Amino acid sequence: MNYSKKSVKDVDVTGKRVLLRCDFNVPLDKETGAITSDKRIIASLPTIKYLLENGAKVVACSHLGKPKGEVRKRLSLAPVAKRLSECLGMPVAFAADVAGEESKKLAAGLKDGEILLLENLRFDPGEEKNSPEFAEKLASFGDIYVSDAFGTVHRAHASTVGVAAFLPAYAGLLVEQELMLMGAALDDPKRPFVAVLGGAKVSDKIGVITNLIDKADTLIVGGGMAYTFLKSMGCDVGDSLLEADKVALAGEVMKKAKDKGVRFLLPVDIAVGSHFAADCERKVVPADAIPAGWMGMDIGDKTIALFSDAVRGAGTVVWNGPMGVFEFPAFADGTKSLAKALSESGAITIVGGGDSAAAVEQLGFADKITHISTGGGASLEFLEGRELPGVACLLDR
Repeated sequence: MNYSKKSVKDVDVTGKRVLLRCDFNVPLDKETGAITSDKRIIASLPTIKYLLENGAKVVACSHLGKPKGEVRKRLSLAPVAKRLSECLGMPVAFAADVAGEESKKLAAGLKDGEILLLENLRFDPGEEKNSPEFAEKLASFGDIYVSDAFGTVHRAHASTVGVAAFLPAYAGLLVEQELMLMGAALDDPKRPFVAVLGGAKVSDKIGVITNLIDKADTLIVGGGMAYTFLKSMGCDVGDSLLEADKVALAGEVMKKAKDKGVRFLLPVDIAVGSHFAADCERKVVPADAIPAGWMGMDIGDKTIALFSDAVRGAGTVVWNGPMGVFEFPAFADGTKSLAKALSESGAITIVGGGDSAAAVEQLGFADKITHISTGGGASLEFLEGRELPGVACLLDR
């Protein structure tokens, strides 16, 4: 896939109407409806400020949650408009419809350097269906389209792909940064290139592993997916998470890595629990001898040392997926130690979205990581080498 896309800085936006796709899919308190983290709003500010300071009329849009094409008041973007206004220190007009009469009237009244936020895109069934009619309605709000929602570029929706059929499409500053840093890590990494993969299932990451075998010098596998690989080596894994139908595939992947001269590291010891609970009994056992009735829930101290040494000697590290059940304090050591090793490595460090990004932030290492991706599913598909439809539709440099 071509990662070199035209940026919002490559076009004169002064006096132009800009349809800006943001990722305002913020977490909300189930009881009060209040925003519990404004991280995604903060991430959108550089592009929004650039547009406003350069005299654009900005019509911002986003989805929130999964309303499935129906208007659901609890998923309104009204609280986002309020928080965005506070962040910008200026009014943010809010349209109570998606692309209807009110939004058209408000958009028509925008002056240079002013911003309007449309209601939740997914209130309209045409958004997720990538309806050409809905895409054309959205496109009528802009002279140009700017994509700054990396977390949605793997979705072929009306606001991520459809509008590009009607408007010249550019990358926002956030999307540009994601493409530049992650693209460089995959295509021209500073070596040694170490890829660390965790999380629950081999089936979720097999595409990533297969793609990275052709690019990485060292592949590290931890988390729940490690037990399927250990099983393929004939190890006893007790009651650990296991994809029995992927054991043979795991063996094939390891053979491919060996044939290509890629160092493939698996846990050598495991922190096991008596059952899946934060307060269960814990002990550390060799990775090839997990007792019956016990389940692997984190990597052990020897594995922490092995993995950390590999990371500290790297030139580039890409990490996607935790090393264990880091939500339980007794089984957070592996993930925490790996995050610490990344922060001390001196390497170019890129952390994929989702659980690994949450772990780095929760553990206090976020400011020492080169880049934390804003897209969970999108970053995973990026690492797989798959074409991202919301990127492919942007203008090439």
